[in-house]
Amino acid sequence: MSTQQVLGQDTYDDRSFLARLSWFDWAWALALIAGTVYASVQYSPWMDVYNQGILYMACGMVLLVGWLWKPARVFVLAVAAASLFAVFRYPALEAAETDFFLNYLLSSQAAIMWMCALFPAATLAYLGGLVARAPFPQQVGSALAWVACGAGLVGLLVRWWESYLIGPEVGRIPVTNLYEVFVLFAFTTGLIYLYYEYRYGTRALGGFVGLVISAAIGFLLWYHFAQDAHHIDPLIPALQSWWMKIHVPANFIGYGSFAISAMMGVAYLIRARNPGGWERHGLPSAELLDDLMYKTVALGFAFFTVATILGALWAAEAWGGYWSWDPKETWSLITWLNYAAWLHLRFSKGWRGTPMAWWAVAGLFVVTFTFLGVNIFLSGLHSYGEL
Repeated sequence: MSTQQVLGQDTYDDRSFLARLSWFDWAWALALIAGTVYASVQYSPWMDVYNQGILYMACGMVLLVGWLWKPARVFVLAVAAASLFAVFRYPALEAAETDFFLNYLLSSQAAIMWMCALFPAATLAYLGGLVARAPFPQQVGSALAWVACGAGLVGLLVRWWESYLIGPEVGRIPVTNLYEVFVLFAFTTGLIYLYYEYRYGTRALGGFVGLVISAAIGFLLWYHFAQDAHHIDPLIPALQSWWMKIHVPANFIGYGSFAISAMMGVAYLIRARNPGGWERHGLPSAELLDDLMYKTVALGFAFFTVATILGALWAAEAWGGYWSWDPKETWSLITWLNYAAWLHLRFSKGWRGTPMAWWAVAGLFVVTFTFLGVNIFLSGLHSYGEL
């Protein structure tokens, strides 16, 4: 029998984490592990020990996320079902033009276009609900954001399969060029935000985060139609590595978290100009916004640090040295130092509020240049996604 202490309407449970798991939590874990083992055995001829390790590491991370964040389980199962349904309808790449479900819903391009439509729609719903002080539009915005994230992830998973349909030598994880990583950025940022929406029980910030995602969507659409960038091309030799599967996702969890921290900074600054008015509209307290800024910066910094270390290890294998002061490496270091200083001053000097909000907003411009500006204005070893 556990000891529970009631605090208002919250209940504190002093049992261990594993003891608090329900039968459904364990069923979720068994289903995920079974699927991972099946994939490991089924595709073992095409997976070396490193890829096998990444597969099981990903399984462990998704399992833990599902235990800590219950809605993620439904999301993962829905994305897996939709992706498998699409794969089974793909006898050849040409099926994307003749099969109804692939053509309009589940081919990589159809799913990505749905993502591009749903994220701006979610942003408008979130903002409309905030301005009108109406919860229902914000609920709609949250539902649209979930579906948009799912569409983006399905799009990349199906694109992965499509690359192998083109040819085994072309097949690769779809996070290797500017087009693909913009899709990755959009749904990764959306998912990180949805976690904090669930954690803090407020939808009032969805419109702010939606603005930065919608800006990325705008660039993605331009890149798709003006530059014809959606085609799947073979990888250059330097990118044909298992390091890609861990370095790039870690980077974009960092980028997405930094983007959210910037939009929390914007919300903080707007609220500071008219505290009572925005509070009536449902905008969270200044303390909560400040806490969200800190947590998203800390999360982004942790993943960006891991990504930078992984990138250095990959560089040593590919180019014979851990660091070469390539423009992307240099700007990654600038980004890392920027957020290291942010966290240092918060911890050591106790900085809070408006100065840190402005700094978080300015940090988004540093991140944007590291992510995109280097590809446009500079050239170097990392020039794989230039316009």
